[in-house]
Amino acid sequence: QLQFVESGGGLAQPGGSLRLSCATSGFSLDLYAAGWFRQAPGKGREGVSCISRDGNRTDYADPVKGRFTISRDDAKNTVYLQMDSLRPEDTAVYYCAATFAAGDACLRGQTLFYDYWGQGTQVTVSS
Repeated sequence: QLQFVESGGGLAQPGGSLRLSCATSGFSLDLYAAGWFRQAPGKGREGVSCISRDGNRTDYADPVKGRFTISRDDAKNTVYLQMDSLRPEDTAVYYCAATFAAGDACLRGQTLFYDYWGQGTQVTVSS
């Protein structure tokens, strides 16, 4: 049975940090590129970051460059998003997803190419 279990969301103060985890099972994560998306209230889903299946390629949306870091541990079938220097505008529901179509690349924000999705975890940045 395929599962995505996201964790690590919650409330953080501006300037603080959170680390999101996405533990997967039921498929071979090492064959897939992975990505993190977010959706704020009243807005569309935004591609935050992606990582290729070999971990050598990453991409970030401009608003998070230099603050967020995506990584993966295929031995644990888990994808991570380290979020530092958080801002109120980072408040959103964050989703992890996996895509087989990326090959050796990563497809940030290409929602239609992603095959599997997590249920989302809420991140709120507020003082």
